[in-house]
Amino acid sequence: MTAKEYLNQAYRLDQRIDAKIAQVASLNDLATKCTATLSDMPKNPNRGATTMADAVDKIVDLQREINSDIDRLVDLKREIVRVIKAVGNPEYQTLLEKRYLCFMAWEQIAVDMGYELRYLHKLHVRALECCVIPDETGH
Repeated sequence: MTAKEYLNQAYRLDQRIDAKIAQVASLNDLATKCTATLSDMPKNPNRGATTMADAVDKIVDLQREINSDIDRLVDLKREIVRVIKAVGNPEYQTLLEKRYLCFMAWEQIAVDMGYELRYLHKLHVRALECCVIPDETGH
């Protein structure tokens, strides 16, 4: 795994969490929808409740997944902070933190740091070269 791939893991996990949160919101909308149909024909009394119960079950499962993903994201960001701090150069650290921990756009980082975009990309390459990525065992 390259340094860039390693550092991008947090962004990808954050995106998956956001997608699951959107799914929970959609399921909440589905679970709270209620339509009344007036009819003198007998209906299955559990029919509507089953759909709502299924939606609630899915919501609970997704919320568990989200909590687990958030725990993983916090741990991953902690690891990424260690990798970035080990770089040593404060300028490189700032660049890597803004990009891989704050998920800022290149243009915004360039403005914040007072650099041309082209120079910022060169700086980024140098910063990545200084990163020491832990192996599978965390060393």
